[in-house]
Amino acid sequence: MTSEIPKPKLSLPLRTRVALLFLSAVTDFSRRSDGTVNRGFMNLLDYKSRSKAKSVKGVSTKDVTVDANRNLWFRVFTPTASSGDGVVPVVIFFHGGGFAFLSSDSFGYDAVCRRFCRQINAIVVSVNYRRTPEHRFPSQYDDGEDVLKFLDENPAVLPEKADLSKCFLAGDSAGGNLAHHVAVRVAKSGLREVRVVGLVSIQPWFGGEERTAAEVKFKGAPLVSTSRTDWLWKAFLPEGSDRDHWAVNVSGANSEDLTGLDYPDTLVFVGGFDPLQDWQRRYYEWLRKSGKKAQLIEYPTMIHAFYIFPELPEAFQLISQVKDFIANRISDFK
Repeated sequence: MTSEIPKPKLSLPLRTRVALLFLSAVTDFSRRSDGTVNRGFMNLLDYKSRSKAKSVKGVSTKDVTVDANRNLWFRVFTPTASSGDGVVPVVIFFHGGGFAFLSSDSFGYDAVCRRFCRQINAIVVSVNYRRTPEHRFPSQYDDGEDVLKFLDENPAVLPEKADLSKCFLAGDSAGGNLAHHVAVRVAKSGLREVRVVGLVSIQPWFGGEERTAAEVKFKGAPLVSTSRTDWLWKAFLPEGSDRDHWAVNVSGANSEDLTGLDYPDTLVFVGGFDPLQDWQRRYYEWLRKSGKKAQLIEYPTMIHAFYIFPELPEAFQLISQVKDFIANRISDFK
């Protein structure tokens, strides 16, 4: 007689549960039935962090404008206590928020990028791209690609210690979707100074018309419930498109052909209580089938966006794993 293996249970600190309820409620109340977002209400509760030229806990920050007309800018996080020869990799980060919410100066993402910068010892470029529904597809992809082109043409906007030949794209949730499509664009067009050598995809936001087993099981999950993601995809996609559009269902029938592209080595993170996990695993498997190097790391007891919450030990474990991935990729060029 064999005993059944116990299934993992969701157990989160009270602080995390309260924060999740608050964030879910704020985004729910800001979404209008006509497909627009109540920006006034959202901005009232989306606390912003200012850039700080003076080092705070080993990190200094500054904001750089790319195009003021479309509010395209990025925040540069610089480690002020770098070790070694002083040359550090560059991580270009795309924040989450379903393409409709949050920004690079939102308190949570400013804090996350500070942790990345300090713990990885890398310069982090956090991109503030346009949001839906005011700016639909492909505005976000255009903004992400334009930031890389801007850095390619204006490398002096970054500190001298920045090594753009060892550049990594990274993003969580919608930012993971964005990072993927920017990687495809850059692989097609090519850049002179910037060389993308790795991609960190943290619980990327992909989907499709099909309802996967995880979406059914966790349909009421915080932040990425089925009803929320349906609304957000509708706000993002061109009129008349469904969720099997190639921007959403990246590994489906309408997917890009990656076989001939110099697509970067990729690290994918998945959470066991994330409704999107099936799409994320399909993405990983699709990369492998396309002949690309990819690694999958699973957190069986974690929710979507778990690494945003510093009270969770797994949040720091994830950053440590990203650090190892970056170090291993860099060592390949030595």
